[in-house]
Amino acid sequence: MEYKITTHNEEDTMEIAQNIESEKFPNMVICLTGDLGSGKTIFTKGFADALGIEENITSPTFNIIKEYSAGECPLYHMDLYRLDGDVKNIGLEEYFTKGGVVIIEWADMALDYLPDERLEINFKIVDEDTRVLVFKPYGTKYEEICEAIL
Repeated sequence: MEYKITTHNEEDTMEIAQNIESEKFPNMVICLTGDLGSGKTIFTKGFADALGIEENITSPTFNIIKEYSAGECPLYHMDLYRLDGDVKNIGLEEYFTKGGVVIIEWADMALDYLPDERLEINFKIVDEDTRVLVFKPYGTKYEEICEAIL
C-alpha cells in the first residue's frame, strides 16, 4: 500500500518528518528518493530537530555518511548520490543494526543492500514550493507508522 501527502512549503515537510520521528524505534530505516532539490535534506532536518539534534544538518554528499549522536538516539544520515550505485564498500548494512535511525538519501542507488523492512519516501516536485510525498512501508512497524501519522 502507498500513502500520499502534499506539502506546500518546507515547514510542511519538516512537520511530517517530526511526526515520523515521534514513532521512531531502534534500527529504523528511512529511504528517501527524488530529484535534486525535492526536499530530502529538509525532511532529514525536521527529523533531526525532533530528535533534539542541534547541529546544522546538511546533505552529506561529500562525506557519504554523517553520524549525529547528540539527540535522543543516534542518527545516521547518508547520501549515496556520488557513489553511482557502488555502495558495497561503505559498510551500509552495519548501520542497520547500530540501534539508531538511518536516513538514506538517494536510496534507490542501493536497492540490493537495503533491509527488507523499511520506509521508502519518494519526493515529487510539483512546483517551486509544492511536493507530493509517496510513502511505501515495508513491514508491519512501518505500516503502523503510516497509519498513525498520515
